[in-house]
Amino acid sequence: MKVVTLKSPGGLDNLQLGDHEAPGEPGPGEIRVRLHASSLNFHDYAVVAGMIPVDDGRIPMSDGAGVVEAVGEGVDEFAAGDAVLSTFFPPWQEGPARLGNFATTPGDGVQGYARERVVAPASAFTHQPAGWSHAESATLTTAGLTAWRALVVDGGLKAGDTVLVLGTGGVSIFALQFARLMGARVIATSSSDEKLARLREMGAEHTINYREDPAWGKTVKALTGGAGVDHVVEVGGPGTLPQSIEAVRIGGHIALIGILTGREGEIPTAKLMAKQARLQGLIVGSRRHQREMIRALDASELRPVIDREFPLESIADAFRHQESGRHFGKICLTW
Repeated sequence: MKVVTLKSPGGLDNLQLGDHEAPGEPGPGEIRVRLHASSLNFHDYAVVAGMIPVDDGRIPMSDGAGVVEAVGEGVDEFAAGDAVLSTFFPPWQEGPARLGNFATTPGDGVQGYARERVVAPASAFTHQPAGWSHAESATLTTAGLTAWRALVVDGGLKAGDTVLVLGTGGVSIFALQFARLMGARVIATSSSDEKLARLREMGAEHTINYREDPAWGKTVKALTGGAGVDHVVEVGGPGTLPQSIEAVRIGGHIALIGILTGREGEIPTAKLMAKQARLQGLIVGSRRHQREMIRALDASELRPVIDREFPLESIADAFRHQESGRHFGKICLTW
């Protein structure tokens, strides 16, 4: 079977496509899945670019979608022919957050999904949304669930709330879609006027070019009558967090998700305290969260925004496209 591995110490030129022996029959509690798609996330990029050290020969990609080929003894949740989707933290089935690292995350601490087949515990997968393609479903494991947990699980999003989303990556686009699905208003930022126009087409009520308006936090407050937004989906990190604190309302919620602007920086703690806002870090979510999100998607007409699909053998080109920052929404691999 086709498998992509990463040669240490990483780098896009060290992604290698090869032939490996296919896995055998699943054991008790396991399923064998013929994988067909994955999607690119910043975490995946950090692994393949060598920013996150991994073992030599690591199979990258945290997201995997495909079809069940066989089930092991004791598996009754899935049957051969079912369309399934991987989970980001296989051991985290439900309940409060239990994992603070990526030791069990496919494509990082353990082998990922850039391959044709895998045998894994049935509990490491869920059903896909009904009628979705494998590429569409693969966007959910990391990006979709992160946005869902940020707004719905942790944020308690409700109709009439106002949400601020930063940029046009996968998490931010999903956050816009989930917010609109649930009757919330959205303010969105980007450095591209073309992308801002697309965000307005998707339902963003207000858009801000953050390069032209570096004090966009104050602009957000003005757009909300001086009150500030109820939720901020903060994907930038230290470079954008001060503006997000400016933009959030008193008692509001900031979901700290990304580190696109770096790992450390100054935070206006006095202003955060005065705002009495909740700043909550999060990494994706549990299997129960994923199942609840998919149940909501099955009851809606929402579909993900896919910028472009690449074949598995062009994985390095896919990451170069991500690296360029020209994409809008998700980049997928299909095979």
